[in-house]
Formats: sequence, C-alpha cells, structure tokens
Amino acid sequence: MAGLLPELTPENRAFWTGGADGQLMIARCGDCDWRIHPPQLVCPACLSEAVEAQPASGCGTIESWTINHQPWMPGLEVPYALAIVSLDDQPGVRITAQLRDVALDAIQIGMAVKVGFEPREDVHIPVFLPA
Repeated sequence: MAGLLPELTPENRAFWTGGADGQLMIARCGDCDWRIHPPQLVCPACLSEAVEAQPASGCGTIESWTINHQPWMPGLEVPYALAIVSLDDQPGVRITAQLRDVALDAIQIGMAVKVGFEPREDVHIPVFLPA
C-alpha cells in the first residue's frame, strides 16, 4: 500500500512502531485501566498522566466495513476494504484499518480477524486479516 505515513509523536510512537516486534500496542491508563485509542498522553477518563502502551492480542471482530473504489493516493490499488474492528481484549477500542487476504465478497460484519503489519520506513501499519 502506498500513501502518506503517520507523523510519529510521543503519544503515538508505540502504536505505529510496535509492529516491528509483532505487537499491536494500545495506550492504557495505569490509574483507571481505561484503554485509549487513538493514543493520548493524558487519560480522557480520569485525567491521569500514568498512560503507557501495552500489547493487545490483535484479535477482533469486524463491526463495520466498506469497499473503497477511489484511488485517493498515488500507488494505492483499488478496490480495497477498510474495516472498523473491535478488539477482543481491549474493551471500547475500535481500530479502522485495511482488510487484507480476504475476497471482498466474503467480508461480513461479525467476522473474526487478527492483526498483521505492513512495514513502511519507520512505521508498521496495522492491517487486519481473517482469523
């Protein structure tokens, strides 16, 4: 997949680079246990600064999906599927990412998926694959 890369910041670095170790890193508040995505330095639930990234299983369920037929970025092959995935072990965390290795007509809401990563320069872009 071609396209723009995310800008690495202190709050999102673990999320975008964790794939180098095969880990989907999700921010978690050490005081109230709230899972935070997109990552932030301060917990939106309790305003604690005791936030750190921790590995998630990377397994989840498709809540919604769409097929994109527009070539929004140079080099991005169409059509491709994007899904909103609810992570099994991270209550309330949903990630929007590209679906890979699945026929577009086989995608279903409720489908089990697992995370994979696409390495690109300094980041590893999360993608989801059939479980």
